[in-house]
Amino acid sequence: MPWFKRTDKGILTPTEAKREVPDGLWFKSPAGKIVHTRELKNNAYVVPEEEYHVKIGSKEYFEILFDNNEFTELDENMQSGDPLKFVDTKPYPKRIKESMTKTDLKDAVRTAYGKMNGLDITIACMDFIFIGGSMGSVVGEKIARAMDHSLQYNKPFLMISRSGGARMMEAGLSLMQMAKTSAKIALLDEAKIPYISLLTDPTTGGVTASYAMLGDFNIAEPGALIGFAGPRVIRETIGKDLPEGFQSAEFVLEHGFLDFIIDRRSLKSRLTVLLKMLG
Repeated sequence: MPWFKRTDKGILTPTEAKREVPDGLWFKSPAGKIVHTRELKNNAYVVPEEEYHVKIGSKEYFEILFDNNEFTELDENMQSGDPLKFVDTKPYPKRIKESMTKTDLKDAVRTAYGKMNGLDITIACMDFIFIGGSMGSVVGEKIARAMDHSLQYNKPFLMISRSGGARMMEAGLSLMQMAKTSAKIALLDEAKIPYISLLTDPTTGGVTASYAMLGDFNIAEPGALIGFAGPRVIRETIGKDLPEGFQSAEFVLEHGFLDFIIDRRSLKSRLTVLLKMLG
């Protein structure tokens, strides 16, 4: 049966000439669209045509917002200690070390200052890949010190949140960061220094209950999950089914907790216009 045999051997690729596609060269969206990573990067990590905002971290946001990706990082070597000697399935210091090795980060937030379309600005950006973007003592301290920098040099402050909430391994010390950062925001307000909070997917727990929702302007990316407790916990507490789209950025905006939703591709220009309006 000749149709099971390939007779034109000239079209075959020799085994030694075959090459595998490198990992990470393509991105598949939740809807199944395949996009080249170069195209994705050039589109501010938003899937073309679908408008799906890919979840990114400080490296990508700094790249998008700072002019020529030039910035000075603050407290870049600050690391978590083990004040409570917490032990769960593994010692806390070991988990920290593993996360540092895996992510090439020191903790769940990076802070830096530079220029955005020529305007001086200080930015703090959370990294969810580091223990779920959880807020521990280092996160609170780095944000507080970055706000001190804005106070000292009269620079607007942008907070980019993406977090699962407080870090359970630091218990009460983690919760204290809510009060500390909120107090610093009050100082920014007294000094008339703009504080803009950008909520990305997801922003939950103690972060939502503190600095994420205390901006002079609270803004969010499309489709971001925003809330304090999870839908299941709320549903069981109130004993009722939740509305469709509950805790999405669009739902939160509709109910008055956000000022506006912003497409990441226009984030830099919109923030520039807003800060110029504020003087």
